[in-house]
Amino acid sequence: MAKSEISKSATTFIFITVVIDMLGIGLVWPIMPKLIEEMSGGTVSNAATIYGLLVSGYALMQFLFAPIMGILSDRFGRRPVILVSLAGLGLDYIILALAPNLVWVVVGRLMAGILGATVSTANAFIADVTPKEKRAAAFGMIGAAFGVGFIFGPLIGGVLGNIDLRYPFYLAAAISLVNVTFGYFVLPESHPKEKRRAIRWKEANPLNALLQIRQYRSVAAFIVALFLAGLAQAGLQAIWVLWSGVQLGWDIADAGYSLAIVGVATVIVQGGLVRIIVPILGERRIVFIGYLISACAFFALPLVAVGWVVYAGIIVHIIGWGSASPALQSLMSRAVPEDQQGLLQGTISSVNSVGMIIGPIMATQIFALFTGDLAYLGYPGAWYFVGSLFFVLALAVIWLDALRYRRRKAAERSQ
Repeated sequence: MAKSEISKSATTFIFITVVIDMLGIGLVWPIMPKLIEEMSGGTVSNAATIYGLLVSGYALMQFLFAPIMGILSDRFGRRPVILVSLAGLGLDYIILALAPNLVWVVVGRLMAGILGATVSTANAFIADVTPKEKRAAAFGMIGAAFGVGFIFGPLIGGVLGNIDLRYPFYLAAAISLVNVTFGYFVLPESHPKEKRRAIRWKEANPLNALLQIRQYRSVAAFIVALFLAGLAQAGLQAIWVLWSGVQLGWDIADAGYSLAIVGVATVIVQGGLVRIIVPILGERRIVFIGYLISACAFFALPLVAVGWVVYAGIIVHIIGWGSASPALQSLMSRAVPEDQQGLLQGTISSVNSVGMIIGPIMATQIFALFTGDLAYLGYPGAWYFVGSLFFVLALAVIWLDALRYRRRKAAERSQ
């Protein structure tokens, strides 16, 4: 199938695939902390510590295996990797639905981390079929697909979880397995055989993958900024249900409603706003402005205790972070050769995974420190101040790279 033919249909297929995939993930997000609390029989502070370790273990598996999935997709194509990943996710939800204790929950999440390469491979798929100048908008559509899944996933998961904590897992398993069937019949291959390359196992080492990407100087700077912002975001995701329960008195359904708002805002920002503002302001400015907005939103969030103000903070943060992420990803994809897009997306996934390894542990530990029986100061939102600092540091990295970029362009013009 010609690239022009694929590009007309592939974005729709990938969009639907990611929507269904994220719908399943969104179903279980509001209930997982409560399931850990129920199984551990401890306090919310103890549950936060266990949950942080569980999220970090999932991310560790993604960090170790995402480069392998990226390399396999460069060698064998995007389609088989996506389908295997989705099938593994469905099996994970079945294990979680039937898990009799925390050991099985851990097994299920580690397995899901190993096979959770859907997003990085989907992004490589998009890079295959989209012209460079249109990739920011295309990556924004993938972000919007996340949002669509998150509109309905947490909403349904929160409501079902209030009835029985296991119900959302059964529904998520069914959705994921239906998604595999859908993808098998409608998903084309975007990476033709003539562009595939032999497996280089040294690149399967996530650290070696980072070294391979480091040769592209701008990408290296962007990776650092991506990591810092990812730390902040991963910490927010890890403690959101716990924090909103302690500070705002929200139950599982309330948390699900708030995550649904995240989905709505993400669809609007990444599905529409990014397409409008990137041609006007440029990708570099969007990244800088977006991170600045998120830094301010993070700093303000723990200072409020009124629900509608928190909802406003959610929207402001999504405008910032949701605009910056696809713009930053587009900048990186344009700096890397076409035959290394899988490697790049696998590396990005690994970097995000490192953030998901460290961020949840940091956030849940800080949360436990400020909410436990021995808490020196009862301040459950303390993590958000730390997250704001990470966004400020990411801003500094982007600013320094922009200065270097301008000096290089000025030097080229003077020659």
